Amino acid sequence: MKATVLKGRPIVPGLSGGQALVSMKPISFLGGVDPNSGLIIERDHDLKGKSVKGRILCFPHGHGSTVGSYVLYSLAKKGLGPKAIVNQTADSVVVVGAIIANIPMIDQVDIQQI
Repeated sequence: MKATVLKGRPIVPGLSGGQALVSMKPISFLGGVDPNSGLIIERDHDLKGKSVKGRILCFPHGHGSTVGSYVLYSLAKKGLGPKAIVNQTADSVVVVGAIIANIPMIDQVDIQQI
């Protein structure tokens, strides 16, 4: 079986690998992800109850407050953050969080292909 290669625009440089956790819905790190467990807690989210820990987190884009950047950083410092982030469209909250947490990130990827 031939692997499909998806290319995107690098946002935060780095290499990572692992199991993808894919959502077709945006994610808010403030209020949508439990900062003490890494579980997605946002009501009616397609990943509710799943952990972002150690996963390649793939979702269209982030939404919500700028405090979400700090939540992403806090998750990474506690060892609960994703190994990498793949977005369709990068937004500033997720970008800043990925930068300060040193989480590799790309965007301009069709999430539905994953």
